[in-house]
Amino acid sequence: MADKNLPKDVLKAVNKKSGKPITEGAVNKLASGVTPKTLKSDAELRRLIKQVSAMAKIPVTDQTVNEIIGVVKKNGTNLGSMEQLMKAMLKK
Repeated sequence: MADKNLPKDVLKAVNKKSGKPITEGAVNKLASGVTPKTLKSDAELRRLIKQVSAMAKIPVTDQTVNEIIGVVKKNGTNLGSMEQLMKAMLKK
């Protein structure tokens, strides 16, 4: 079952790691442009990952981008797999 506090926990962890405050509104604005098509296209996923990286001011290597794309493609886009992906990314 998905953790209802995950979005706030992720935002809190990103803010702590980056040292830069990222607002929930900024995340919502970025997320509002994400569609199922975004998550199926390598180019769109790459663009989204780079946008999130820039917002969080956390550099992401091409290798990490490729790993994220691979996980999304392999596991699909259900909330449970996204939760696992976010937890894994925060441990890096």
